[in-house]
Amino acid sequence: MGGQAGIMKSEIHKLIIIGSGPAGLTAALYAARANLNPLVIGGLTFGGQLMITTEVENFPGFPKGVQGPELMQAMIEQAERFGAKIIYDDATKVDFSHKPFKVSAGHEDHMAESVIIATGASSLWLGLPSEERLRGKGVSSCATCDGFFFKGKEVAVIGGGDAALEEALYLTKFATKVTVLNRSDKLRASKIMQDRALANPKIGVLYNKTVEEFLGADYLTGLRIKDAVSGQTEELPAGGTFVAIGHKPNTEIFKGQITLDAKGYIEPTDQTKTNVAGIFVAGDVRDYRYRQAVTAAGMGCMAALDAEKYLHMDQG
Repeated sequence: MGGQAGIMKSEIHKLIIIGSGPAGLTAALYAARANLNPLVIGGLTFGGQLMITTEVENFPGFPKGVQGPELMQAMIEQAERFGAKIIYDDATKVDFSHKPFKVSAGHEDHMAESVIIATGASSLWLGLPSEERLRGKGVSSCATCDGFFFKGKEVAVIGGGDAALEEALYLTKFATKVTVLNRSDKLRASKIMQDRALANPKIGVLYNKTVEEFLGADYLTGLRIKDAVSGQTEELPAGGTFVAIGHKPNTEIFKGQITLDAKGYIEPTDQTKTNVAGIFVAGDVRDYRYRQAVTAAGMGCMAALDAEKYLHMDQG
């Protein structure tokens, strides 16, 4: 395998994993057990979206549930036990134009024969201080993850696209009433989703409404909403609120290096493979459909197995 000027073979990692959520850490575990000695560039805010999730009750193996940060810490320890090395710096730049691949993080450049991208996607939030304060305390961005906790309560969903109405429909399994808050006079969702949601007796839509503040001291009790037409404000009681205004894949540093789709997600060519041989992808950075910790972990496993096979064939 061709080297690069000034880089010794011993300094080139077999595998670098970018990201330390369920996808990245599962990939690290499998890669470490395959003696690939992976380097995980975990980021300054490691652990992915589970770090802001209080109770996780749908991850297999935890019948009583587990705290999000606790689950991620266990994954870190498990990966490290088998030899994965984790550094807590953000990846700031990559060069996939030739081998060895280069990933810059902190003040260092790291070289690798293969890379797994598992940088995830970030939920878009309204950006209110009260929203941040009550996140995980009645304010969520994932109905599939947290809907069960709102059994028998009235809840609100913020957003007007397909994702928002999907959240609303899912929440009708648990909540007594779901109020969709839409900032304009029309929903952006597809007609089939609108028809489905509006036909559900538990779902109501308030148009031209924006959220001014999330109310509650230690836990959400309601919302202060403003009418975009009249300018009047009112309080809406809510035992839970789901912000569904979209997700943004964490792919900024990969633009021009790898194929992204129209939404900015990495586009796989086959399962975890990308258009660049030796670069693999796993988790929410490529998956805008399921967005679950368990599916991300499954893809992390697949990416590690694919990377191991690639390295074996490349060196064979």
